[in-house]
Amino acid sequence: MTRKTRTDAEDNRRRILSVARASFASEGLDLPMREIARRVGLGIATVHRHFPSRADLVTAALTEHVAACRADMRAALDDPDPWRALSGVVRRFAEHRLRDRGLNEALFGSHPAAAAFASDRREQARALRRLVDRARAAGVVRDDIGVDDVRVCLAAIASYRLTPRPAAGLHRLVDLLLTGLTGLTADHQLSADQRLPADQRLPAGTVRTPPVRP
Repeated sequence: MTRKTRTDAEDNRRRILSVARASFASEGLDLPMREIARRVGLGIATVHRHFPSRADLVTAALTEHVAACRADMRAALDDPDPWRALSGVVRRFAEHRLRDRGLNEALFGSHPAAAAFASDRREQARALRRLVDRARAAGVVRDDIGVDDVRVCLAAIASYRLTPRPAAGLHRLVDLLLTGLTGLTADHQLSADQRLPADQRLPAGTVRTPPVRP
């Protein structure tokens, strides 16, 4: 292989990965490889030379993003505030729904093309359980809340139909779901904020950390 050929091959690989990341983020992991090849402007055979299977392409495209999510979850586990840690994970999941659908499918779904991330999925599941157990023990979520309930919340976020301007609606959904976990009503949260000085009130749409129950 000549130096020019090697450079061309490396350039093609970078282009394929760039398009694949953007496509998986917006359309999910089921996008056909032939369509990715078309968007890159290469033949499908060229794409397959670099990535023989969809799983190879998904793994290469998402590895850095999965590593970042792994670090985020470790940070949540290290957060001394149980509610901030748990609610932050739910909110980040919602942000991924808006900006990186493929990443959520890889880490919280069971897409066969994301098999390389199976250990990460198991670790994310264990970490989420720890966050929920810690929040319940601290009294910042309802006594009857378990990890399966939080998974229902994540499923609701994952199934949210994106509209031309989806952020406001999805953020409202997340606020409602988090309110359900705490058992505090929106009115209760509002009245609590109104009693605070103006410069200490939470921004509109923010779910207040619930008080610890005795």
